[in-house]
Amino acid sequence: MPLKSTFGAGSASGFGAGSTSLAPINVDYLVVAGGGGSGMNNGGGGGAGGYRTSYPGGTQIEVAKDSTTSVTIGAGGVGAAWPAGASPFAQRGTDSIFSTITSTGGGGGGTWENYPSPGGGQPGGQPGGSGGGSRNDQSNVGVGNTPPVASSPLMPNGQGHSGGPASPSGPPAFGSGGGGGAGAVGASGNGSAAGNGGVGLANSISGSSVYYAGGGGGSSEVGYPNGTGGNGGGGNGINGSGAASQPGTANTGGGGGSNGGEPGSQPGGVGGTGIVIIRAPGASGSRFSLSPGTNTKTTSPAPDGAATILKFTVTGSLTLL
Repeated sequence: MPLKSTFGAGSASGFGAGSTSLAPINVDYLVVAGGGGSGMNNGGGGGAGGYRTSYPGGTQIEVAKDSTTSVTIGAGGVGAAWPAGASPFAQRGTDSIFSTITSTGGGGGGTWENYPSPGGGQPGGQPGGSGGGSRNDQSNVGVGNTPPVASSPLMPNGQGHSGGPASPSGPPAFGSGGGGGAGAVGASGNGSAAGNGGVGLANSISGSSVYYAGGGGGSSEVGYPNGTGGNGGGGNGINGSGAASQPGTANTGGGGGSNGGEPGSQPGGVGGTGIVIIRAPGASGSRFSLSPGTNTKTTSPAPDGAATILKFTVTGSLTLL
């Protein structure tokens, strides 16, 4: 009888409660790419990085037991700059990746069309997760949700929206268009003011509501209103006063704010870096590990459900035992 009792206890551990610790885990995710850089000399605001999420209520991703998954955090795009030898174009942000989910970097904003030589600039915004805004007097915006991702209640326009146009946009303000955001298109620039960046989207996957992926604001001439960066880390536009451009906020995917400075002045704003947040059941927390140590694992307390929150702010890896 003692032998049978011992065998029964071992069997329960090996095939019952113990075996559940070896199961795969379904997790929610938020994957935001790096924001786009902005233009200069009344260039357009940078588009927000692509925004993709399953939380709350979307299709989760299964993480296999005894697996290690690479996680890539997208960098923000560099703004257009002077002199020759610097980038004449605002650069797109780079992609953020987790498992099968890739969010595309935000589009760079347009810049002065005769810079650094006639016809050498890029007046229109670039496509991306959200598109960059156009420089003054241009209507060719950067198209958002490029490449296309299906829309859903959590992502009303897939990864994001298009940048704002700026045509007509003559004197006195020469306002440029704002970059697109995850929640709205960038606003138009005109002769009175620059366009605001498109607003981002709020997500509570971390346990509290935070906005991500706001577009960068457009810029105007001194004395006229600049565009405000979209809620979600978008940088504000700066007029031609010589002040430094405002970048997108780190780890939000916000687009860089435009600068109205003349050539030889300040470059456009840099986009904000991206972020990946993974939400797992609280009971599974001990099975997950992250690298490098800059990334964090925390527990979100009730009434949020005591979930395990795995936050990546730099490129690394996720291991499930």
